[in-house]
Amino acid sequence: FRSGKYVYKPIMNQTCCPQYTIRCQALHFQSSKSHKKVLKKMLKFISKGDVLKVASEEEPMDSQIEDVVACDFAYKSESLVSPSELTPLSVDHTERVENEDKDTGESKEVNERTGESGSLQIPADKDAPVPGGPAPSAKAVHAPPKPGKGADLSKPPCRKAKDIRKERKLQKLLQNQTCTLEGSQRQTGDQVFLSQNSKSKTNQPKTIEDFIFVSLPDDAPHKLEVRLVPVSFEDPQFKSSFNQSATLFAKYQMAIHKDAPSDCGENEFTRFLCDSPLEAENAPNGPECGYGSFHQQYWLDGKIIAVGVIDILPYCVSSVYLYYDPDYSFLSLGVYSALREIAFTRQLHEKAPDLCFYYMGFYIHSCPKMRYKGQYRPSDLLCPETYVWTPIEQCLPLLERSKYCRFNQDVKAVDEGRVKELGRVRVLHKRTVMPYSVYKKRRKGPSDEASVQQYASLVGQTCSERMLLFRS
Repeated sequence: FRSGKYVYKPIMNQTCCPQYTIRCQALHFQSSKSHKKVLKKMLKFISKGDVLKVASEEEPMDSQIEDVVACDFAYKSESLVSPSELTPLSVDHTERVENEDKDTGESKEVNERTGESGSLQIPADKDAPVPGGPAPSAKAVHAPPKPGKGADLSKPPCRKAKDIRKERKLQKLLQNQTCTLEGSQRQTGDQVFLSQNSKSKTNQPKTIEDFIFVSLPDDAPHKLEVRLVPVSFEDPQFKSSFNQSATLFAKYQMAIHKDAPSDCGENEFTRFLCDSPLEAENAPNGPECGYGSFHQQYWLDGKIIAVGVIDILPYCVSSVYLYYDPDYSFLSLGVYSALREIAFTRQLHEKAPDLCFYYMGFYIHSCPKMRYKGQYRPSDLLCPETYVWTPIEQCLPLLERSKYCRFNQDVKAVDEGRVKELGRVRVLHKRTVMPYSVYKKRRKGPSDEASVQQYASLVGQTCSERMLLFRS
């Protein structure tokens, strides 16, 4: 992980909160219900000006941590009503029925008429009961008015429209299952169309790109533009937006992290998020923007509301930091920016095939507020002993039992990149580069082999021969 020009690595079995490197397989990313809600919320805000205030002022995705702990990323209901208002269905596909109902607008298919209680009344099918339909419920079925008050007892009882829609959708789903079992048997009329339509919706879920790059109406009240700017004071865009970006950083740090103004000035901003050890490079088989450190600026109606600090490397996009305008917290910009960065990684992959991972920094399971990174699936955690990537689903049960874990279950496995020859570690001493074996002979005083060994074990054999260990 890097902070400015510093790159650091925790000693995993000694730190109080082990920090595991996490990466998302961007090419196979599957958005959860929570992710889609955030994308839809942004889309509605830009295209219609709708503002859906969140109930909590916590960090984005904090309220979704329970999903990570339970390892439950099944497709759930998107219903916005409370569970107590719903009539339970006796079929396993209830949640999918509710979900599809939101996207198809089927509420206009039924013959609607207003009842005396203000709810919608729909005549029930006398000869075609709904298979597996809901049992009568006091909340779903309203009692008919008492005689003598203008009620027509020959009419069916008044029922909520949403319950009727659920029954209709469930009936169609069961028809679809019947069609699948019958195989080659042909069905007639609307049943065939409904079956095919249901299949297409199930087999072709929307991708994050479908939400992000959708065409907006000309009269959209807001305009969102994402600009990728190289972190360099020689770049005109970076230089011209520096003051606005630095001011936003200070506003974010003081509001979200309660920093003092003296801790988030321009110098601190530059040292933390503008300085970088990476050298910009344009490779022939690399992305058009090149490799290096960048600021991905989110411009809303002509002003910056968020900045994602990222490193573009040959194999991945690495997320370093995000800061945003607290006034726009209702847009869940932390989640939205992560989804945009995953989509951006996919775009870069088209030009640079090796670039296919999205690194999210550290996953800290012992800190509940930091578990949200585990929601971007599929993701892997790096084994701290063998440095083998392990699917996060296999890691979570281990982390529930112990803060520090070896994820590789092969007891014979070792770190293939471990230091085998300490003497080949490169050392910078008195402005001269030399192998440690030479420096060790020249050194006067007590041996420092133990500290050099610890350094080499952290960086590995390959990096120990590329990097320089400074010795005074």
